[in-house]
Amino acid sequence: MSTLFEKITILDKYGTVQPNHYVYVKDGKVAYIGKDAPLQYADDIISGEGKLLMPAFYNAHTHSPMTLMRGYGENMKLEDWLHKRVFPFEEKLDREAVYWATMLHMAESFRSGIVSSTDMYFLCEEIVRAAVESGAKINVGRAFTSFDENVPMREMRAFKELDALVKLSNGAYGGRIRVEAALHAEYTSTPRLVREIAEYAASEGLQMHVHVSETKAEHEACKERHEGKTPVRYFYDAGLFDVKTTAAHGVWLEKEDIALLAEKKVTVASCPISNLKLASGVCPVPELMKAGIDVALGTDSVASNNSLDIFEEMKFFSLLQKGWRGDPTLSTPREVLNAATFVGAKSQGRTDCGRIAEGYRADLIVIDLQKPSLQPLHDLYNNLVYSASGADVWLTMIDGKTVYHKGEFLTLDIERVYFEVNGAVARVLGMLNE
Repeated sequence: MSTLFEKITILDKYGTVQPNHYVYVKDGKVAYIGKDAPLQYADDIISGEGKLLMPAFYNAHTHSPMTLMRGYGENMKLEDWLHKRVFPFEEKLDREAVYWATMLHMAESFRSGIVSSTDMYFLCEEIVRAAVESGAKINVGRAFTSFDENVPMREMRAFKELDALVKLSNGAYGGRIRVEAALHAEYTSTPRLVREIAEYAASEGLQMHVHVSETKAEHEACKERHEGKTPVRYFYDAGLFDVKTTAAHGVWLEKEDIALLAEKKVTVASCPISNLKLASGVCPVPELMKAGIDVALGTDSVASNNSLDIFEEMKFFSLLQKGWRGDPTLSTPREVLNAATFVGAKSQGRTDCGRIAEGYRADLIVIDLQKPSLQPLHDLYNNLVYSASGADVWLTMIDGKTVYHKGEFLTLDIERVYFEVNGAVARVLGMLNE
């Protein structure tokens, strides 16, 4: 299957706005970019009039099945939200609920231009099934928790699920599926588990995904438990960062933490809307970037967001730093868009994604620029970060395959997804109310 975008405005690999270009996609990759029409035959030709072709988005931190809990726990502190709403609900989830919840996540992602997510959850084989069937990319990690230092990691149910997932799915479907090791957090694990999961990840060549210093209470309690060590210092000493790692949130980082993260080249996935909703605080993005740390953008789950509109996330990401620091020059639109595209892809180990460049995978979105909120175009970057929304996404393409176009979901039955999701919610709530 091949596609030709003709006379369309693009953001090229340098981030430069280039009008009236031709982009030819074949065999899942960008095969040609130029001002002249290519000679090759195309199965599908898309007119670029009034449109922008740009790299798709990569969600660096989420929990996709939590779409079932959208709006379920509101106006609560994180600890109460987890223990009174989230954990009891999750105990009742079965495979079908996780599958359909993930399909809803994929639909909402495509609608917002997200093609790949870094996911941490359980029953991950169902998350993989949904990603495969919908055509999405995913970095999936089976979350580990433990409160008993005497239990070896390899005897845990989570390990059996992860190990099977590594053997069956890692690198599958042309690399669309990537399996990671996932430790929930310091406060939900033991030193033994941290050491053992770090060793396993290193032995299998897996990336690591972990929550770090999301709240002040979490950060300070870790220091009390571990002789003054912050979560970053604790994980650093245990070898957790010896493999490529994405650390979610990073709100309460200290000066030494930033130096350690920079040394180990850890990516921080900032989730500004979730952090605001749960009153966790604001990630120190300027200090991280100054230290050379990659900062990617995550939505977290829709239970704490409550949407996957990555455009909204970008706007908050930028405005928070300006308002929090009293400096309107911070977090420029180019930096923000790079965090949501190229840096997000890089955090997932997808080194041939996140840019419009020949030889790169065709993870692309088309934005309809003929919208009241996007006119006039003094500066395209400004409009994308401050004015656009997921509703402006006209087309989403993954590895050259169109999954969303003009309001239509081409790889999933959205009406059935709605039906099954609401049925799953009703079953869970019924069990909780027994």
